Amino acid sequence: MERHLRGFTGAGYDKGRPLLVQAAWFAVLHLAFVKWWFPARWRPAVLRMFGARVGRRVLIRRGVRVHWPWRLSVGDDVWIGEDAWLLNLEQITIGSDVCVSQGALLCTGSHQRRHPTFEFDNGPIRLEPGAWVAARAVVLRGVTVGRGAVVGASAVAHRDILAGGVVTTGSPA
Repeated sequence: MERHLRGFTGAGYDKGRPLLVQAAWFAVLHLAFVKWWFPARWRPAVLRMFGARVGRRVLIRRGVRVHWPWRLSVGDDVWIGEDAWLLNLEQITIGSDVCVSQGALLCTGSHQRRHPTFEFDNGPIRLEPGAWVAARAVVLRGVTVGRGAVVGASAVAHRDILAGGVVTTGSPA
């Protein structure tokens, strides 16, 4: 199959807010939210201002990027480590007592690899209570990480992980 990216339409992807709100979020994100000097205790409140549902006692470290706050739901007592990236073209739901470690990527976006114009193939991500996404780990679109499950450092979760499961090489152990 030959790919023709010029014909890409983005069909089926709705950003969920008007352009002005998107621009305001990107300004706040890049000018303040990710900066080392921006107080961690203010980050949950800023996310809420842009439509995120964020629980109590949530710690969001510097450098954390959230693509669309209105597509984010975070439970209580959650830690999100430095430089984590929540690329949420679709909903990301993070349960209570979850740790998303430094440099982790939660990526709800993808493309239809067999489609000639490479259209979107997005899907939500769910981290159930007590899950841990370790340093530099990746959780891909459409994946649920079960209650108490672990995505080990630098591992890739490309399919659901059952409660209590551990992924260290990309395949559930």
